[in-house]
Amino acid sequence: MVNQAQKQTLALLFGGRSGEHEVSLLSARSVLSALNPQNYRILQVGITPEGAWLTGEEALSAFEQGKTEGLQPVCLLPDPSRPGLYLTDGAALRPYADVDVYFPVLHGTFGEDGALQGLLELADVAYVGAGVTASAVGMDKGIFKQVMRAQNIPVVAEALLLRHEVEEDLPQALARAEAVAPYPLFVKPANLGSSVGVTKCRTRADLLEGLMEAAQYDTRILVEQGIPNPREIEIAILGNHTLQASVAGEILPGADFYSYEAKYILEGSQALIPAPLSAEQARQVSQYALRACQAVGVQGMARVDFLLSQEGKVYLNEINTIPGFTNISMYPKLWQASGLSYADLVQRLVELAQESKAERARSLHTYRRRA
Repeated sequence: MVNQAQKQTLALLFGGRSGEHEVSLLSARSVLSALNPQNYRILQVGITPEGAWLTGEEALSAFEQGKTEGLQPVCLLPDPSRPGLYLTDGAALRPYADVDVYFPVLHGTFGEDGALQGLLELADVAYVGAGVTASAVGMDKGIFKQVMRAQNIPVVAEALLLRHEVEEDLPQALARAEAVAPYPLFVKPANLGSSVGVTKCRTRADLLEGLMEAAQYDTRILVEQGIPNPREIEIAILGNHTLQASVAGEILPGADFYSYEAKYILEGSQALIPAPLSAEQARQVSQYALRACQAVGVQGMARVDFLLSQEGKVYLNEINTIPGFTNISMYPKLWQASGLSYADLVQRLVELAQESKAERARSLHTYRRRA
């Protein structure tokens, strides 16, 4: 048994300034239930939709109930000489807790896109998940597709529109979108996940609605070719220097596509694990997933999503560097099917975070003149 003095302090970060705020709370609840209190002193730190960091013994419950008034405001300083979390009392700062490792369960903007990772890097702390570059590239679906093309990994045709283009010259924006491919088209914010703001468009009226919807969430809007009746295949990745791929899984959406509602609200979606693939298809998606993660520099974890056409052609759809982490989410389910329990997966991610921090510590940050 680990005594109190030997326990590591782990800060679980959840919520955030994102359309995926509620999903983050679901993921955090599952991670919290899997963390062994015998091994960790767990600090619950929620981030409000406005960006305030709040903590308390039952902070997650307070966020779930929308009653955060009794929580204490805290902050993390981008200053390695002042480690840990600080209580904020007006202009005054008071040390609150030293932290050994941060576990972000923040999906979407300001959590999964490299912004939070930049703060954690400036503070020089150990944290779970990918670094700044992998997070940013993985999050921006437009840039990510360009990187995949450079790696000769197949992706569907797309066009990237800017919000101001849609607002200032809608006819031209519609024309550019329709030039991507025949209908159906998919419109989505370039920097969100969990299918937030995604619209399947069969007509110009749908396309107009989809562009307006996506523009509410991001300044960059992706219009993608729709693959008729694709199979949706997912692979989980784990590791730092050496990445491992899980078995493949297949999503059978309970709706027209795997929308936010199909993922978290509506019943009927099913997961087939392992996915019924041929040996060659399973090998191909596994290799594409590993190559994609290596290309953007993933560390810790990622979930890689594919579309498989009726003709058997594989398209890499996107990468998620902080995938959904609920008990029914595909990432932990894929690892469970590969022989790694949810609790062991969480523990392994903490270990990988500390390994990554130790590796970063080996790098010089000042120039040393050669003798």
